[in-house]
Amino acid sequence: MMNKEIKQRLASNWFKLLQSIICKDIEKIEKNKIRFKSTTWQRNKTKDEGGGEFRILKNGKIFEKVGVNFSEVHGKFSNEIKKKIPGANINPNFWASGISIVMHMKNPHIPAIHFNTRFIYTTHGWFGGGMDVTPCLKDNNEKKYLHKELKTMCDRHDKTYYKNYKEWCDKYFFIPHRKEMRGIGGIFFDYKKQNWEKDFNFVRDLGVSFQMIFNSIIDKKYKKKWTVKDKELQYIKRGRYAEFNLLYDRGTKFGLQTGGNVEGILMSLPPLAKWN
Repeated sequence: MMNKEIKQRLASNWFKLLQSIICKDIEKIEKNKIRFKSTTWQRNKTKDEGGGEFRILKNGKIFEKVGVNFSEVHGKFSNEIKKKIPGANINPNFWASGISIVMHMKNPHIPAIHFNTRFIYTTHGWFGGGMDVTPCLKDNNEKKYLHKELKTMCDRHDKTYYKNYKEWCDKYFFIPHRKEMRGIGGIFFDYKKQNWEKDFNFVRDLGVSFQMIFNSIIDKKYKKKWTVKDKELQYIKRGRYAEFNLLYDRGTKFGLQTGGNVEGILMSLPPLAKWN
């Protein structure tokens, strides 16, 4: 039976590897004419509590802004936070690692795409994460494609996953003050701790599927012509995206409350947005 240190190392190594794979893939889509800028950071300047690396690419032909963030941190939760985190009430020590990716596209026909997976350990460990898609221009075929691929991936592991994780995603990415969904959904899960090896296989498969899905969506749409009106609609939709991330997103709150890198956490925000 694997101890927690081995589980932590395997999960963290996968997230770090996936960061490199996705960044190389994005640079290839941009025909290697533009590169990611990398910034490393430490959670604590005076003692070792881990850190991470966020990579950002801006003003490409396809990607207006994309951030790929890796972190591995450890320490103690504050009294306020430990009440909200499973297992932390017993012992406030924690370890967490994950990868978070947000893509904001130049062409309004290509949707914004978000992905993240993480492994957190308190007195016990669990996986969380998911992926979702936020178009500004309606495309029912794209929605069907996304959910067909996610269902196929989920069904490889457990026939109950897709229905449960889709519903969880729809509830999670609802914007209460707007009374609307952020996008067309996807899947979302948290506190996943049934069987570590099975759960880890699922998390890795989601990472590979995410890469295949975003490549396919971009390939179908990057040559589509767009208008000034289309771009204006994209800016308005990005405003909704920013509202959700700043007001409701648990990952944003968790990162800021646990001493994460502010620039890395807020890399999910779009480069330009509008409110009417």
